[in-house]
Amino acid sequence: MSNRRPHDAPVYTGQGDALASGFMPCSLEPPMNAASVLPAPLDRLLEEASQAALHAYAPYSGFRVGAALLLAGGETVTGTNVENVSYGLTICAERAALVQAVSRFGPGIRIEAVAVANLNHAPSPPCGACRQMLAEFIEPHAPVVFPSLGGNRTMAFQDLLPGGFEMKLKQDEPQP
Repeated sequence: MSNRRPHDAPVYTGQGDALASGFMPCSLEPPMNAASVLPAPLDRLLEEASQAALHAYAPYSGFRVGAALLLAGGETVTGTNVENVSYGLTICAERAALVQAVSRFGPGIRIEAVAVANLNHAPSPPCGACRQMLAEFIEPHAPVVFPSLGGNRTMAFQDLLPGGFEMKLKQDEPQP
């Protein structure tokens, strides 16, 4: 019988499948190297995301992720993943940062850049739920930097979520 608690879970080391589905991401484009390509503001944002990842609550997977959002007013807001034993209730770092940004600055925020860091050195593009949540607040051309195979990759948000969900409210539609 093991006395192991969730906090003693092994840490994901970047070897093997990072996702429960067994999906291993591949890139058709070479990843960008953060040290030599990222402009200074993105480099600083990536460092803030790395610092946020230190606070991750990941006792089940050991997968520690942080995110940093640069807002149009110049503020930076960070978040980290918070796991739950049910996994479905786990919140990703990007959504945690977004919720904090709206809580602190209101629903009128605009995101100008996003950085994601993973302390386990595994590919960590924002998941579909995070992409869709960010879509409500982010500028289409905003850069998103995240860990990819071989290094960090930077993409414009509109390329990260082509064809995201949109909703036209009934009051905005012309009446017949």
